[in-house]
Amino acid sequence: MKFLTFIGVITLIWAIGLFAFADRVRGFTPAPEPARADAIVALTGPSAERVNAAIRLLEQDKGQRLLISGVNREVRRQELRALTPGSNRLFNCCVDLGFEAEDTIGNAQEIAAWADAKGYDSLIVVTSDYHMARALTEIRAAAPAVELTPHAVETPSLDNSRWWRAAVTARRMTLEYMKYLAALGRAGVAKARGPGNAAPAEDLDLPVEKAA
Repeated sequence: MKFLTFIGVITLIWAIGLFAFADRVRGFTPAPEPARADAIVALTGPSAERVNAAIRLLEQDKGQRLLISGVNREVRRQELRALTPGSNRLFNCCVDLGFEAEDTIGNAQEIAAWADAKGYDSLIVVTSDYHMARALTEIRAAAPAVELTPHAVETPSLDNSRWWRAAVTARRMTLEYMKYLAALGRAGVAKARGPGNAAPAEDLDLPVEKAA
């Protein structure tokens, strides 16, 4: 009986956390106008809207440069440029492409190395609303000294307060919540171990294609 009570309490805490996480996700949008930062980073995803939003911020001079992290190795620079709105001149001069990241942890490492190499102390982070909390957690763990400003891209299907009634949205929110909890766990372990265990940025292979 005590074991079942324990399981019930854990399940209740988990469920409360899930709904609190969902409220946080919905609170990221609409994204407010961000203050200017040293640079902008965009984490690639299932659509081009993240990159488009980051390009718009660059056009508004919200940062000196833009890193698009997690670009598919088979995508050429000119192909990506053709899919995004904005000035070709701006894209050519001020956009870097990172090809090595295959997940959010890789994005964070790529972003941390890039920011360190460029000497940036503040970044605007562009990704989807449901992905933002985890992205910020991973980037802060990889680059704790860098100030991060979220700029989320809205996922329309998650804007409904009854997201849990639809299987697709419930699955997406629950899966992202579990990934977020894992990210928090990793960040907590890394913090407990101390900064001496982190790989210095200069030892990382900086996976960035410089602007032509």
